[in-house]
Amino acid sequence: MEKEKLKQLLEDMSLEEKAGQMLQLMGAFYQDDVEGILTGPARELGVKAEDIRMAGSILGTYGADALKKIQKEYMERQPHHIPLLFMMDVIHGMKTIFPMPLAQGATFEPELSRKCNEAAAKEAAVSGLHVAFSPMADLVRDARWGRVMESTGEDPYLNSLFTAAEVKGFQGEDIGEPYRVCACIKHFAGYGGAVAGRDYNTVELCEHTFREFYLKAYQAGIDAGAGMVMTSFNTVNGVPATTNRWLMRDVLREEMGFEGVLISDFSAILETVAHGYSENEAKAAEYALNAGVDIDMMTSVYSANLAQLVREGIVEEAVLDEGVMRILELKNRLGLFENPYKDADGEKEKEILLCEEHRKLAREAAGKSFVLLKNDGILPLDMEKKIAFIGPYTDCREMISSWAITGDSGDCVTIREAAEEVFDSSRTVYLAGSPMLGNACELIGFTEKVPEKVTEEDRQRMIREAVEAAKGAEVVVMPMGEHYLQSGEATSRAMLEVPEVQMELFREIARVNENIVVVLFNGRPLDLREISRKAKAVLEVWLPGTEGGHAIVDVLTGKVNPSGKLPMSFPYCVGQVPVSYNEYSTGRPNLPGMKERFKSKYIDIPNAPLYPFGYGLSYTEFEVSPVELNSKELKDDKPVTAKVTVRNTGKAAGTEVVQLYLQDVSASVVRPVKELKSFEKVSLAPGESREVFFTIEEPMLRFLRADGTVGSEEGEFRVWIADSSASGDYQNFFYVKQ
Repeated sequence: MEKEKLKQLLEDMSLEEKAGQMLQLMGAFYQDDVEGILTGPARELGVKAEDIRMAGSILGTYGADALKKIQKEYMERQPHHIPLLFMMDVIHGMKTIFPMPLAQGATFEPELSRKCNEAAAKEAAVSGLHVAFSPMADLVRDARWGRVMESTGEDPYLNSLFTAAEVKGFQGEDIGEPYRVCACIKHFAGYGGAVAGRDYNTVELCEHTFREFYLKAYQAGIDAGAGMVMTSFNTVNGVPATTNRWLMRDVLREEMGFEGVLISDFSAILETVAHGYSENEAKAAEYALNAGVDIDMMTSVYSANLAQLVREGIVEEAVLDEGVMRILELKNRLGLFENPYKDADGEKEKEILLCEEHRKLAREAAGKSFVLLKNDGILPLDMEKKIAFIGPYTDCREMISSWAITGDSGDCVTIREAAEEVFDSSRTVYLAGSPMLGNACELIGFTEKVPEKVTEEDRQRMIREAVEAAKGAEVVVMPMGEHYLQSGEATSRAMLEVPEVQMELFREIARVNENIVVVLFNGRPLDLREISRKAKAVLEVWLPGTEGGHAIVDVLTGKVNPSGKLPMSFPYCVGQVPVSYNEYSTGRPNLPGMKERFKSKYIDIPNAPLYPFGYGLSYTEFEVSPVELNSKELKDDKPVTAKVTVRNTGKAAGTEVVQLYLQDVSASVVRPVKELKSFEKVSLAPGESREVFFTIEEPMLRFLRADGTVGSEEGEFRVWIADSSASGDYQNFFYVKQ
């Protein structure tokens, strides 16, 4: 539809119809049992039959035939026959589930995530969806927060690359093209900085840190063309984000240049009343609209108040109109006025969902996401040895995370199923050994499938059988870790250990067999001190998705050499969190030679995490030479080239992620001790070497200066090129402004 016709359409709409476009309801409101909905969920929400008839978008329902039916019936009732938008949380796959986002960050391969999102968009589109609530661009440093699994980690540069790639994967160059959906960047802004790692809590960040670390990935997604942004639940500078006019108008729209649709998170506008910021629902509607929020997700705040607020002159109709126009423009960009069903196609659903091509991609992505944390020469497995797979994830399909809500764990390949394809059954046994969770562990509030309780008698029997199997094995592989419902939204944890019932099994096995390989499942960094001390190998596999079993066996057997690197530091213990490699310099750093007592340190644990950002081993060995610079002086028109030689000194082909870090030694504000600025994945055969070059240019030196401007300052810089944030020696160069 032409722009002028959109304007005419808007002018012809009533206030109630406009407010309706800004209301989003769950798909359940469009079921056949209208009376049941009106007397149940709608009544509780304060939604009337007219609101359901006018609502401009739906979330949480998918399926081509179902959505086409809803669309047809809705447009017949809608006064101007305006089509609905259908939205869904497509976080790391639609039906083919890829590794969780934090795991994808471990690949250090944004292009791979672009491909995964392209596949997810195709599956979502044929299922009738128009918008995916993804990617989550929130920076994360606190492993207590369960939603770290939705981020790609603690580094703003890495997060920015992945956010941009994921947006491109969903949207392509034109969201109106076949098999494309609109991306929604979330949660704006700073949601990952929740105080104490407690979900929905306040955020306390100075504006400098907020801008330097937290805003960058959102900006990258906006620059990539994301059509939608979602507000966050938290406060920013003491004001709830969803009603924060400075944040949404001045920062998001004016400074960052976002022109698309701004949607609240689930009931976030109404929750500003509970925050103690909005006096009542009418005030919440006023504040959110004036802040520029276009869609109210699952409350009646807008639908019950906006028209009256305009009539009373409390809000200007022009403000209402600009929000409605953005919604209409998105529908127009998707081509819904010409084809309200877009790509919804029941036959193509059968063809595309979980197709072989997508499964193959999921297997590749999972294998590249695994991080080898420890290996005392026990991996890859010797297939001639007697091997016992013992652990609750041995034959478990629950590998897709709590935020793969459209996925089906029944489609997953288990470790046992994958292992039975390649291991000799006469030398291999498979046992759970323990339940996933102990009976004392309650997953409160979850309606999903939770583990069944196991009697103490049965648990002891499981341990006895496992111990006997371990005694007769030459190697014990232990697939263990968090239950998938222990991470995700509303799953903040104060303790970061593997469930104690599994640790009891681990200790019993360790008493009879020292050759243990732990295959670790988790949605967040965990305290791995005991496991790392006792196991001979630890393979981090996160929540790997539909093809997790195949990918794990690929890596255990050496078919795939692990190349993943940690996108988030694993703390020594929970007392360190929040922890990140790129912390600010302090006046009393914990460096050798300083007085032992009077420096920034703990007296009972080390400062350094157990496993740092960027860390990850391989089945081969790599040697990175000292950094060579072509010049000790960088000028605006003359960059510095940094070079290292990477050599595969081991006996297997492998891939190393070579990482470039910089430090601004002194500046008008305190700078981080180290910042990732670039990286390159290098694949080498045994004995092969390659020179790797990085160009250091002036834009890489820019930061938020003391005067509030962004730019670089002349002075001394340090450069590291290494295999993790905690390794390598630096070289110095000077930046000289011209």
